Amino acid sequence: MLTYILILFVTAILGGVAVLWIPVLEGRVYKLMLVFAGSYLFAITVVHLMPELMRSSGASSSNVGVLVLAGFFLQLFLEYLSGGVEHGHLHGAGSDHHHHGITPATLLIALCIHAFLEGTLLLHPTDTGHAHQTDTLLAGIVLHKAPAAFALMSVLLHQLHKRWLAIAFLVIFALASPAGLVVSEIIQSDKAGWDIMTHWIYPLVAGSFLHISTTIFFENSPEHNFNLHKLLVSLGGAFLAAMTEFIG
Repeated sequence: MLTYILILFVTAILGGVAVLWIPVLEGRVYKLMLVFAGSYLFAITVVHLMPELMRSSGASSSNVGVLVLAGFFLQLFLEYLSGGVEHGHLHGAGSDHHHHGITPATLLIALCIHAFLEGTLLLHPTDTGHAHQTDTLLAGIVLHKAPAAFALMSVLLHQLHKRWLAIAFLVIFALASPAGLVVSEIIQSDKAGWDIMTHWIYPLVAGSFLHISTTIFFENSPEHNFNLHKLLVSLGGAFLAAMTEFIG
């Protein structure tokens, strides 16, 4: 578990501090990176997480569907508070228009809630026999956490005007997913806790992943202008996710 904690923390820190050396990413390249991450996250949710949640839920699978839907709209609410930073939203990061009314504290709280919940998912049902169940999900989380941290730091530097304070906020964000992972392990130490995580928390996070991954597609394909490069990149992300799942 220590390895996962370090990967989650370092990914967020490096993604955020990269803004200090790469203040502006070339728009086309950044969007293709987001499309790849979104495609991978969507595919791993569909081919790995959803079937596993349905199997573990048994007769209560309909409840899982309702909770996935609830998680979808929970993420929609969190993005209302954050301006979409958790899926790498950079539009308006340098202006007050897009982030009008969103304080740094509100932004940080919304992102930390999302990051905490996704951290708990790395210890989702462990009795299914999947040797690499956490590795495939970890890759998906890392792929979208890095651009999220980059976007967060861009916004914080603009709003706080103090580099040290922005870095302090970034560190708090970087600790959120590892904290979720640790709390999840503690809760799952007994059967009652395992049931709570499996039947309530994990479906919510799965719905959140569905919202983030699909939003990335829509945001980076305005007016459904999905060109060949984006198609190939998205297919590559989905193919990689499927292969790591089925080969692993």
